Amino acid sequence: MTGSLRQTETVEPDAHGTETSPETGERSRTVLADRGDTRWESGEPDWLAAMEAARDHLLSLQHEHGWWKGELQTNVTMDAEDLMLRRFLGILTAEEAAESARWVRSQQRSDGTWGTFYGGPGDLSVTVEAYVALKIAGDDVAEEHMASARDWILRQGGVERTRVFTRMWLAMFGQWSWDDLPTMPPEIVFLPSWFPLNLADWGCWARQTIVPLTVVSTLRPQRELGVRTEELRTGGPTGRLQQGSSSSAWDTVFHTLDRVLHGYDRHPVRPLRRQAMRRAAEWIVARQEADGCWGGIQPPWVYSIIALNLLGYPLDHPVLRTAITGLEGFLIREDTEEGRVRRMEACQSPVWDTVLGIQALHDAGVPGEDPAMHRALEYVRGEEIMVRGDWAVRRPTLPGGGGWAFEFENDGYPDIDDTAEVLLAFTRTGHAEQDRVASAVSRGRRWLRGMRSKDGGWAAFDADNTRWLVNKLPFCDFGAVIDPPSADVTAHVVEALVETGDRDDPVVRDGVRWLLENQEGDGSWYGRWGVNHVYGTGAAVPALVRAGIPTEHHALRRAVRWLEDHQNPDGGWGEDLRSYDDPAWIGRGDSTASQTAWALFALLAVGRHDTRAVRGGIAFLVATQQPGGYWSEPQFTGTGFPGDFYINYHLYRQVFPLAALGRYRRAVRGE
Repeated sequence: MTGSLRQTETVEPDAHGTETSPETGERSRTVLADRGDTRWESGEPDWLAAMEAARDHLLSLQHEHGWWKGELQTNVTMDAEDLMLRRFLGILTAEEAAESARWVRSQQRSDGTWGTFYGGPGDLSVTVEAYVALKIAGDDVAEEHMASARDWILRQGGVERTRVFTRMWLAMFGQWSWDDLPTMPPEIVFLPSWFPLNLADWGCWARQTIVPLTVVSTLRPQRELGVRTEELRTGGPTGRLQQGSSSSAWDTVFHTLDRVLHGYDRHPVRPLRRQAMRRAAEWIVARQEADGCWGGIQPPWVYSIIALNLLGYPLDHPVLRTAITGLEGFLIREDTEEGRVRRMEACQSPVWDTVLGIQALHDAGVPGEDPAMHRALEYVRGEEIMVRGDWAVRRPTLPGGGGWAFEFENDGYPDIDDTAEVLLAFTRTGHAEQDRVASAVSRGRRWLRGMRSKDGGWAAFDADNTRWLVNKLPFCDFGAVIDPPSADVTAHVVEALVETGDRDDPVVRDGVRWLLENQEGDGSWYGRWGVNHVYGTGAAVPALVRAGIPTEHHALRRAVRWLEDHQNPDGGWGEDLRSYDDPAWIGRGDSTASQTAWALFALLAVGRHDTRAVRGGIAFLVATQQPGGYWSEPQFTGTGFPGDFYINYHLYRQVFPLAALGRYRRAVRGE
């Protein structure tokens, strides 16, 4: 796979609508200046002008090598853990600590907390990690912002109530007892694929994290933090409080298993333990990507560095040197009034952003032969992954080739969602008919068909990754650790297979059946990778229509009714991330440009362009567009782990509204 270049300073508006780029300055504004975007001076609400301005703005963000990449913004645990990682390795500089601390401080809310998403409640684990990071950076505990954070932490139960990962970070610095943490033995690497709790039972992001963590929890390091954290303890009960959780027989079984594993850790079979540690190290090293990452995401990257260092790999070893250097590519640095800040992206999404950008521009009428489209499509074509990854454990006879990943470098874990959107980009722009692209599309179609789960749906990275017992391990109190089929991914695959083949394909029919069977009782679909029911419904409805389901089908009528019932008075749609935990929030939240676009995708797909709901949605997009042709959207509308980890894709606010306006144009014109 090619494409090792990366852009960390994309010209795009931040959450406050400010466009900056240390590299290119006013480039995007210069592009738009020639168009004379005077409608904002006259106040005329013109959806066609809005589409053209959005199109030009998106084109201005394209990298010279053809790709788009918006910032993938998460929460400050990324920055706190980067700071703690560097302290653990002994490489943290005063400048790095100061820059990270400025960013962390800037994200603290008035109640002293830090949250997992914009506008959401304070999160105990995030707040503890932020507090510790600021203390490492030299913030005095008597300062107001530290005192307010500490008071809130103690009211919530203190460090004792944080997630396992937070307490594990503290244990690595002697600030928590390893005896009071769940354990996982490295011998897990020997379990065959048919045995419960083997590595293939974990979602790809979880298995990449769990293997290095078995090493860390076995070796139990205690390095110097430089500060103490006793003031964050209450002496109360230990264990994260989960909303709506209840004890079950399985919980008792797995807590008993954890006690047994703790006993084994004290008296392991020494030859087996040594061999397991060697195998774990080999497993980790074999999965390092060309840019030094593991899976293109922060958690396995950080824990793999720590595990290998604990196993004796020096920092100048090629594996660790490449890994630590590679982290620089995930750092964003900006100058602010308070000084320079640095923040860490949990992941980067160039392939995903690029294929969404291609389709949005196509919807807006940009022809496939346009130079910008050609560069983008050529970049995507070069990103095809030709090797077999961990997915082959469940699909051993499926050939490699035909998959695309989300990131610049992630050959081991192509994902199904990206691959589906790649095929849609090639097909909708007419490039799928070119010989050199046609073979890639054929391989992609074969891989997607082969990655279908037994129930007829598609997951994100693996097939049949549905053994729920993994979720019951005490170690797994944070985030999703399995990868079952979801409505949004299944919808995208169904749409891609229809576009590239025949809607009567039995595989497509099974996917349609899965979607119809998994419609929620209220008429919506649950969104696994986007927020939430608006996202799932915005994906499922167009796919079903494209697959031949009549627009008057009762499932589609129910979906339309749900969307219209949940439209906000301002004409837009929004759904708060709390909908993953609290049903009262389903379909409710401040209107956003991206979520409004998703709702419009569904309504336009069933031919309702000449309705009050669609006109209201289009009017909302026009009214909220900024003079530069973009939308400001501080809300997080992407999902990493439902209930725990969320994402603000900075390009979502550009590509999805543009696509919605483009599809509206086609509908109005009868195209």
